[in-house]
Amino acid sequence: MALSATLHNFAVQLADVDRGVYEDLELRLARHPSETAEFMITRLLAYCLEYQEGIAFSDGGVSSTDEPAVLVRDLTGRLTAWIEVGAPDAERLHRGSKLAGQAAVYTHRDPAKVLAQLVGKRIHNADAIPLYSFDRDFIDAAVTAIQRRNTATLSITERLLYLDLNGTTMSTAVDKHAVG
Repeated sequence: MALSATLHNFAVQLADVDRGVYEDLELRLARHPSETAEFMITRLLAYCLEYQEGIAFSDGGVSSTDEPAVLVRDLTGRLTAWIEVGAPDAERLHRGSKLAGQAAVYTHRDPAKVLAQLVGKRIHNADAIPLYSFDRDFIDAAVTAIQRRNTATLSITERLLYLDLNGTTMSTAVDKHAVG
C-alpha cells in the first residue's frame, strides 16, 4: 500500500522589504512521504522569497521529474521562472534555465557540496543562476517548529530573513552563491 502525502497548511504574513512585497498567503503544502521536513521548509522559503504573480508549487512536488519544486507562469501560461530546491542535477538546471529564461536554487544542504556537483557541467546561462542557502541551525529550528497547521510571519530585509513559526522566532542570512 502506497503512503499518501501529508498536508501542511501555512498562514504566512510576508514582508519582503528588499523587493517591496507585502502579502498574506494561505498555502497548502503536500509533503510526499519521501520528502524531508528540511526540503519542505526550504520549498516554503523559496516560494516566499520568489513570490510574484503566477507563482505556484509544482504538482508533483519532490517526485516531479518534469517541473521544479516552485515555478512561475505568466498570464499566457508560459513558464517564466524555474526554482529548484535542494541539490538539483546540472541537467535539470540546464533544462529549466533554457525553458524559463530565469532559474534559481534554494538549498538546505551545504552549498559548497551542491556547487561542487555542478562544476564543469553544461548549464544554460549558469552565470545568471543564483544558489541561495540558509544557516543549518535555522533550518533545524524551523523543522522543529512545523505542525500540520502553521502560522508564520516572514520578514526579509537586506537579505536577512526573520521567521516566527508557530511562536518560535529565528533568523538567518540568505547567502547567495554563483552557480556559474
